[in-house]
Amino acid sequence: MTNPRNPDIAICPGTYDPVTLGHIDIVERASVLFDVVIVSVTDGSFKKRPMFSTEERIAFVQRAVGHLDNVRVCGFNSLVTDHARDMGARAIVKGLRAIADFDYEFQMAQINRQLAPDIDTVYLPASSRYSFISSSGVREVAAWGGDVDAWVPSHVAPALKARMAEAQSGRAKVTPDMNHHTTG
Repeated sequence: MTNPRNPDIAICPGTYDPVTLGHIDIVERASVLFDVVIVSVTDGSFKKRPMFSTEERIAFVQRAVGHLDNVRVCGFNSLVTDHARDMGARAIVKGLRAIADFDYEFQMAQINRQLAPDIDTVYLPASSRYSFISSSGVREVAAWGGDVDAWVPSHVAPALKARMAEAQSGRAKVTPDMNHHTTG
């Protein structure tokens, strides 16, 4: 006799600016643990102003997880617990790279638990080959012209390089009282 039940749904929330191979590793591993995984791309937060639009980030993630049949991607702009409830999720999956991640994520999990006692936070430690990769680190290296191809999906690297080139050309300006370029 089969047990008719709702599927186990988890969300993997984040800014994904840009999505990294570390993110994809966490999503792939979560897809084995849950019936349905929803990669939830936030519009941003009061602390972060994304480089890429929500639509661009969703498209990058969709292409990167297209090989996973039980993974969906969507955007959201609300409390993560409200979004989890809207999606029917019983878990929020977060990747942890280091102790610093744990300190922050543990505090967020406690806040989320107060807001939604019925939704648990599940931590997946980063795989060793991705444990040093962060979106902010990728952006920093790319801003200085460094090669980030090994850290992001192949379709993201050219877009990141192009966006960095746009940002660099947009920041250079000639000061009126000096005849040289400055960044500002």
